[in-house]
Amino acid sequence: MINAIRLYRIARWLYLHHIPFLPKLLQLITFLMYNCSVSYKMSIGRGSFFNHAGIGVLINPKVVIGKNCKIGNNVSIVGQGPYKECPRIGNNVYIGSGVVIQGPVIIEDNVIIAPDAVVNKSVHTNMIVGGIPAKIIGDVTKLDYDIFANESWKEGHKPFLT
Repeated sequence: MINAIRLYRIARWLYLHHIPFLPKLLQLITFLMYNCSVSYKMSIGRGSFFNHAGIGVLINPKVVIGKNCKIGNNVSIVGQGPYKECPRIGNNVYIGSGVVIQGPVIIEDNVIIAPDAVVNKSVHTNMIVGGIPAKIIGDVTKLDYDIFANESWKEGHKPFLT
């Protein structure tokens, strides 16, 4: 089955090769199928993808997203008046479900943004942020696992809270 990121990549290729009308049509199809507003004019790096087919994702056309990013469902990455610049996302960034990234912020490489966070300030490399508004809650280099490794098929359950 085709998902929102594949439709985006096809529309982006058509746009870059100056083929008119079809990119707009694919953007409309993406919106109708996934309630996902992702413009073919924005830049999403290689290896980046949307979890759950990109349902509910809203991204401003001026946003730049780096390589190998995971973007959860219901994520909004938008600008903020009166600023002209839009968010810029680095490489290897995990953006949890329901996150809002707003304004002319820079999210550097290897960042984890916890679900439902509201990011309105720039985030340095290797940080974990969460909350409303987002605050630093950890450091990626101190984790005992790799969030980008595909361990979703591990056996068993997580331990109880203590």
